[in-house]
Amino acid sequence: MPLMRMQNLHLSFGEVPLLDDINFSIEKGERIALVGRNGAGKSTLLKIISGEVAIEDGSITDTASLKISRLEQDVPRDMQGTVEQVVAEGLGDIGNHIAAYHQLAADCTTDEAIEELGRLQAKIEAVNGWALEQQVSSTISLLQLQFDAQVSSLSGGMIRRVLLARALVSDPDILLLDEPSNHLDIESIQWLEDFLLSSNVTLIFITHDRAFLRRLATRIVEIDRGKLTSWPGDYDLYLERKQAALDAEEKQDAEFDKNLAREEVWIRQGIKARRTRNEGRVRALKQLRVERSERRLQPGKAKIATNKSTTVSGKIIIEAEGLGFAYAGKQVFSGLTTTLLRGDKVGIIGPNGAGKSTLINLLLGKLEPTEGKLKIGTNLEIAYFDQLRESLDPAQTPVENIGGGSDSIMLNGHSKHVISYLQDFLFSPQRARAPITKLSGGEKNRLLLAKLFAKPANLLVLDEPTNDLDVETLELLEELLADYQGSVFLVSHDREFLDRVVTSSLVFDRPGVVKEYIGGYSEWLRQKPAEKKVASKKSAAVKKKTAAKKLGFKEQHELDKLPGQIETLETGQSEIHKKMSTSDFYQLDADEVARTTEKLEKITAELQAAYRRWESLEG
Repeated sequence: MPLMRMQNLHLSFGEVPLLDDINFSIEKGERIALVGRNGAGKSTLLKIISGEVAIEDGSITDTASLKISRLEQDVPRDMQGTVEQVVAEGLGDIGNHIAAYHQLAADCTTDEAIEELGRLQAKIEAVNGWALEQQVSSTISLLQLQFDAQVSSLSGGMIRRVLLARALVSDPDILLLDEPSNHLDIESIQWLEDFLLSSNVTLIFITHDRAFLRRLATRIVEIDRGKLTSWPGDYDLYLERKQAALDAEEKQDAEFDKNLAREEVWIRQGIKARRTRNEGRVRALKQLRVERSERRLQPGKAKIATNKSTTVSGKIIIEAEGLGFAYAGKQVFSGLTTTLLRGDKVGIIGPNGAGKSTLINLLLGKLEPTEGKLKIGTNLEIAYFDQLRESLDPAQTPVENIGGGSDSIMLNGHSKHVISYLQDFLFSPQRARAPITKLSGGEKNRLLLAKLFAKPANLLVLDEPTNDLDVETLELLEELLADYQGSVFLVSHDREFLDRVVTSSLVFDRPGVVKEYIGGYSEWLRQKPAEKKVASKKSAAVKKKTAAKKLGFKEQHELDKLPGQIETLETGQSEIHKKMSTSDFYQLDADEVARTTEKLEKITAELQAAYRRWESLEG
């Protein structure tokens, strides 16, 4: 039986339905990827599932007993409190009571404080809250977070991990993720993929990261022009079937339009024909007209084009020898030697906080190196895309941001109206005049691209340009950059985007070290020096013989057997994950799906118990 079933859902924001009579069911253990253009209604559907948005019509099966958690798309600003306090919020009121109890207990010096502490304790014990507190601790440890760290001091990527812990702490039946890879570096994205694959949580997610999507999705659900279509299988199979469906739709529409045109010719014939016309045929024509007027066309594609510079840069863009930079006594990196030539497309890869932005600012001459030599080429005209969108004036509309007070811009020697230019980036005239505060994340990124490409340039600097873009726009941007005649510096955590665009990469291989590699992300993985195999914490601990406590014969025998038991359970868990990841798993008989899911839950519980027992004996 599905965890949730939605039938004949309808929701409109304006005249055109956002969700038009859709049906959608969610089976336990699925990992469903929601796809569709920006503004199609993906995030809205997640909010309907979580109960944050009410539907106008239709029905949803009773979800009162379901625990549903959502990781929102944007990182909240000005988050306060420790990691433990923020994660505890995921438990609702009881989590807030536990956090308040600990905060008060740390400084309980008055009678009023002691009384309040007693009241909080009573509330916590009434719902077995101390057991839930252990759940908070386990989740924080699982996600490798520091309990007492102030969230406000963490990087954007670590805050995303804290928010994920908050979403997971209640052990949700359904986990909703909206662009979970935003603000995460490649290492963190891969960690998240591994974590979600190893868990048995039912997952519905939205992502622009095609590598993330390919690895996780067991089913693709698309929202297109208000309709929802389910595509069993992986992403590549979806792309193949979707293209076939679009071709069939185009052919069907062409036949319909041909028939309509023929009937319109007939109805306009002379007096004699009109006197003898068939009234049934007239009614059929009227119905054809209605159907044609109600047809929702396929959404348009962006027409991104760069404003090419009339100035040709020098052959050498950047020449660095032994380049390094230190700040406040900390060495960001040192020893970089490279020569970048006109037309090079350079990817800059590394973890958050490694110094990627510092490296760009050095290469552009905005910072002075603290060691080595740097020579910047001649005749450079630079256009800069910043991931924080600081170049957009929030007090202005898209038209004002692009035109700067003028109704037109010069594009490759020709005048073009700003509204027409923005339509190439999928802005309707109404959206082009809307306040920036009303734009979605994807629209803001498209506006940044429009502003970037309106400027004549021979060097494009792109800092995380892929966030929030739909896949169609992303692929168009890839094609544009691949054909671009100038030079490109690209900072990105999108592995597939890097592979398709860049010709070489500057990689922060390890702290303080930047090396140059030919090709994109996959080529870097192939070329990078083999690292010494360091035993994982788990493997090292399994093999470790404890000397901290003398065990009895039975306990020592149990400890000796545990590594083998853990290995057997992990193998079984891995085999089930592999089976559930196949494209046709959820097409099996419902009882078979249920049995497999129950078996996975049992093995996972046994594995967690074995780990806890092993840690207890080892300790």
